[in-house]
This record gives sequence, C-alpha cells and structure tokens, in this order.
Amino acid sequence: MDTSSKSTTFSSRSGISRTGLEARLFARPEGLPAPGDFEITEVAVPDPASGQVLVRNLFMSLDPGMLMLIAGQSGLPMPRYEVGEVMHGDAIGEVIASADPSLDEGDLVMHRLGWREYAVARAGLFRRVDWDAYPTPSTYLSFGLVAYVGLMDAAELRPGDTVFVSSAAGATGSMAGQIARLKGAARVIGSAGSRDKVAHLTGSLGFDAAFDRHDGPIVDRLREAAPEGIDVYFDNVGGEQLRAAIEVMNPHGRVAVCGALRRHFSWRVCGGI
Repeated sequence: MDTSSKSTTFSSRSGISRTGLEARLFARPEGLPAPGDFEITEVAVPDPASGQVLVRNLFMSLDPGMLMLIAGQSGLPMPRYEVGEVMHGDAIGEVIASADPSLDEGDLVMHRLGWREYAVARAGLFRRVDWDAYPTPSTYLSFGLVAYVGLMDAAELRPGDTVFVSSAAGATGSMAGQIARLKGAARVIGSAGSRDKVAHLTGSLGFDAAFDRHDGPIVDRLREAAPEGIDVYFDNVGGEQLRAAIEVMNPHGRVAVCGALRRHFSWRVCGGI
C-alpha cells in the first residue's frame, strides 16, 4: 500500500495538531485484491462539533464479506466500498474528545467507522462497552457471540446432539465447534478447505472429525463422519454443504443459517430453520 500521500496538519481547539491515516479503496480489483488496490492517506482530524465525539480506533475487524464489498457485488444488504472512499467496518476505540453528554472521554466504544485511525461522528453511531469485560478489547470484534446465539438460540443445541459445522476453521465456525463441545454435544464434525485446516480442527480445537471439502462429494464425507446422522448444522456457506446436511440430518434436526453471503442464497444472520 502507498503511504506516501500526506495532507496538511492543523491545530485543533486544544492547540494540538492532529492528523490520522485512512485506508481507501484505490481501484476495484479483478479477482483477489492486491496492495496496489488500496491507498493509505493522511488527513486532518477535526475536533468534534456539538453532538459528536472523536474516537481513536484501537482495533478494526477484517471480515470475509469485505471481499464482496471491495468487488462491488450488488444484492448485498450493506453498501459496497466505493473507489476513492474510506472503507467501513467494525471497530472498537477510545473516546478522546466528546461534545455530547452521552459519552465521556475515556469511554470504550464500538462502531462501524473502521479503517481509519480516528473517527469523528455523531454520538449515536457509537455504543459504549465495558473496558474490563475481556482481557483485550479486541474480543468485542470476535465472532463468539454470533456462534453462541446461532447454536443456542437459533439451533437450540441440546446435550447429546451431533453437530456439523461448515467452514469450521474460520472465525465463526471455529468458535461454533468449540462452543458445541463445551455445551455437551456428543459429536462435533467440521468441514474445511485444506488438510492443514482439518488437522487444526481435530488436533487443536477438539472436533471429533473433520474433512476437506475438496475430497469428493460432501454428502459422502459427511455420512462417513456422522454414520448416525446429524442433529444440528451450523451453516456458514450454503450450497452443496447445506444440501448434504439436510440429506444426512435426523428427524427434528435444526439448521442455523449464518452469513451465507453467496450468490443465489439469501443473507440471514443465524436464522433458525
């Protein structure tokens, strides 16, 4: 990424010159993005106006769905990234100046104005969270809550269930498999995209079985891993794996459809089927 672009600094009302870096989409890529498709720009950061706060970002989330926003694919329930504009995404940061009584300097907040060092916006776009809830504030950006709600609320996981998780080595799937194990699942099965990921699932994350989705028909691999069928499917991908899970599912089985951002599939966040 090009970090040579500089903008003129200024003096804020506090007398401190403040600038910050922003990550912008420079060109819409053909295929996977490359460093040259982005640019880092230094811009002046103003003090907050009445009703606004200034937040210094500490952590920003890099999500798989961002690839589709970078590519400019239509039909997604969120705005695509526009060339020349700052990319948006989940972030967590500290309020360093406030002109709104709802937030104070030093508060830890979550928001969607990531991919910049500083965010200035109306206070209602920021949500205060607890500094001491986790060992590191970055945990707020993890997918543990998504996995927990999908399993426990949407799929109504029960002790003794056999659980299948697709894309199980990813951010959400890896959490879903571990939560299923901790909540009493009798057997946890995962699919992944490489042999190394499969080894990680069974060797480090406690999955009972896993398979590489490239190794033949998914339904055959799933039947081998779950000869007595599955009770819960945590779906991260849709497509062939969803069809296989339904075919192998026991009566009264449940599916949590989680973030199936694929063409020809609707987008639902952990909606129970």
